[in-house]
Amino acid sequence: MIHKFKFDDKKIVLDVNSGAVHVVDDVTWDVLDYYEKYAEKDRETVRDLVLSNLSRHYKNEELLEVINEIEDLIEQGLLFSADSIPREYSLPENPVVKSLCLHVAHDCNLRCKYCFAGTGHFGGEKGLMPFEVGKAAIDFLVQSSQRRKHCEIDFFGGEPLLNMDVVKQIVHYGREQGAKHDKEFKFTLTTNAVRLDAEIINYLNDNDIAVVLSLDGRPEVNDRMRLTPAGKGSYHTITHKIKEMVQSRHNENYYVRGTFTRFNLDFAADVLHLVDDLGFKHVSVEPVVAGAENDYAFREEDLPVLFAEYEKLTRSYLEHYSNRNEFNFFHFNLELEHGPCLPKRLSGCGAGHEYLAVTPEGDLYPCHQFVGRREYRLGTVFDGIFEDRRHIMKQFQQAHIYNKQKCRECWAKFFCSGGCHANAHAFNGTLLEPYDIGCQLEKKRVECAIYIQVKKMKGEI
Repeated sequence: MIHKFKFDDKKIVLDVNSGAVHVVDDVTWDVLDYYEKYAEKDRETVRDLVLSNLSRHYKNEELLEVINEIEDLIEQGLLFSADSIPREYSLPENPVVKSLCLHVAHDCNLRCKYCFAGTGHFGGEKGLMPFEVGKAAIDFLVQSSQRRKHCEIDFFGGEPLLNMDVVKQIVHYGREQGAKHDKEFKFTLTTNAVRLDAEIINYLNDNDIAVVLSLDGRPEVNDRMRLTPAGKGSYHTITHKIKEMVQSRHNENYYVRGTFTRFNLDFAADVLHLVDDLGFKHVSVEPVVAGAENDYAFREEDLPVLFAEYEKLTRSYLEHYSNRNEFNFFHFNLELEHGPCLPKRLSGCGAGHEYLAVTPEGDLYPCHQFVGRREYRLGTVFDGIFEDRRHIMKQFQQAHIYNKQKCRECWAKFFCSGGCHANAHAFNGTLLEPYDIGCQLEKKRVECAIYIQVKKMKGEI
């Protein structure tokens, strides 16, 4: 399988199974169509078809030269390479839990209109996680991570800073248990920044806690969706606090994360506002995921505009890079030569078997977006995974790209790993059918990221 696409002056070919990327000329671009269309025919027949159909456009010598080059690449496994991964691939029977998302607060001090958590309480009662639950979560992770040394804890909500004292207790206990059991815990905290102050900033820095800071971009964009309980915008309340946080750690070990909606299809302007106007180096602006009943949800007819906007952002990224003012846009991070390991390429984030979410009461769910869906409650941090719920973990393990019909035939499968399980379930009622708009946006982002890597490797920026 190959994927061909054009970006500005470049014609790019991706060999899906090997991951090889080729920049080709016009004649190679056209000849490849015949190798793709007539893949079941023998090479001599394909050669004849190429010469008989393209000789009126190109010289025979050119065509024969390209044919030989293509067939050399095929022999080397760099074009139309076979899939070496068995279709019956499955993950280990006893999964190793690597990370937990601790919902330390099912409450929030903002009222964001697109919040999937129902303004923080996930459809249930508001509440804060007591230390006893956080302590049990660390114990559960120590045991469930088996011999794995590196583990991750994400503090999430709601708004985690509403329960900062418990966050501190959990971090302290985690460090103690890590030293005792030869494990290293990486802590991350996601916050809307409303409660950020000098004391909290110093604590996060002193304890090497990565932060994800929520801000949607331009003031009018942010304030349309990210509101206070009084209905006022939050931009001017939080921006100076986020800047103080970022500057205090020398512009590293953080992401400023935003969400764009149908109200700001020109989202590249919001990315560049974060980068150029506010000075942030590490940014991630994500498309909203919402049902069609919401006026801010994307529609199929928005896709051409969004594609063009990603291209615009790509060109701006390259301009910044060439001017030595590079920034890190999360979705453009792509490693062509040394990508993720096989399990991650096939099953992505590991939700439901490697990554679990913990509610304030200690219930375990496949991920933060499944919290509150009682049919997906897996167990508790006190009792572990319930025996009669292990089949759910198995379902998530088996929801990899080779068990998803659409993914098996998709050129981008090894980059997106099948997409988000929660989105698939929300839109299609199954883990095995990806959310279509999300798929199309992801494929566009991958093309942009590949183009960036091509420009870098060819030394053109």
